[in-house]
Amino acid sequence: MSNTLSGVRVAILAEDLYEDSELWYPYYRLIEEGAEVTIVGSGRQETFKGKLGMPVKADVSIDDVTADQFDGVIVPGGFSPDYMRRKPPMIDFIREIGEAGKPVGAICHGAWALTSARLVRGRNIACYFSIRDDIEGAGGTFVDEAVVVDGNIITSRIPDDLPSFMPPIIAALAAAKSS
Repeated sequence: MSNTLSGVRVAILAEDLYEDSELWYPYYRLIEEGAEVTIVGSGRQETFKGKLGMPVKADVSIDDVTADQFDGVIVPGGFSPDYMRRKPPMIDFIREIGEAGKPVGAICHGAWALTSARLVRGRNIACYFSIRDDIEGAGGTFVDEAVVVDGNIITSRIPDDLPSFMPPIIAALAAAKSS
């Protein structure tokens, strides 16, 4: 295990029908780098099921955390971001992390939550092609690339982009740690 992110606290948001690899791949990569990773659920229940049925137990409910307790956030895709959008504290959490200049990672449909958090206007965003209209309607620019870094917002399109998605997130968290 590396100590690159020792002392860094990262939230990964969870709700039902998350894209399994888009939650678990970042979870384990961040742990490998020494980060303290917390699964933050919507509070609707304690355990959420991925699209492939893999369960994830929330460490804590969104109602019991604040953005200032974390150094960054990851929003997995799948259908879960649509459920997240229905829980205002989840959207407020994403917005507060983003407005504080902390790294916000979103992959695939995770960008849906960024639109609700008002973090896409004037930004370049990679996401699943079917939500391009949502991104553009919220004032962002859709970019069809494996990873797009626009300030503190780091986005990717699909599960196959995960190897491109994680290095800039790790780098942004490490930079924030050293500043």
